[in-house]
Amino acid sequence: MFRIGQGYDVHRFAEGRKLILGGVEVPYEKGLLGHSDADVLCHAVSDALLGAAALGDIGRHFPDSDERYKDADSVELLKKVVALLKDKGYKIVNIDSTVIAQKPKLKDYIGRMVQNIAAACEIDADCVNVKATTEEGLGFTGALLGIAAQAVCLIEKIND
Repeated sequence: MFRIGQGYDVHRFAEGRKLILGGVEVPYEKGLLGHSDADVLCHAVSDALLGAAALGDIGRHFPDSDERYKDADSVELLKKVVALLKDKGYKIVNIDSTVIAQKPKLKDYIGRMVQNIAAACEIDADCVNVKATTEEGLGFTGALLGIAAQAVCLIEKIND
């Protein structure tokens, strides 16, 4: 049995924070505001995987009201999501994602993002795709207010 999932996340820019995307620190004048490290890409991937397995969302598993997740590394949270899927008998087939950001340019960091996500998900890097796009100056990302990310995934039930 195959199942698909989709995820979406958004965080606003904030002064005095590191910009972390796909587990990669991207040099930029601002970071993203959030309870964890605010890695919108890992959050979108996590939500896609949880959704595919009908396990809710990251807010349910890692609530911002829980101090254990304050400044949490989102790659580590993604690993916990992968463990939840494995416990339910699922394996990840592939992940496709898009980061929506007017700035900074991300092309030089995408390869490392792919490697980090693949390692966290225990799949080959050729089963993970990360794209980056702008919104041509439109919307909140175009106005440099924040960054969004979308992800879709395919998982397969391998045992009951």
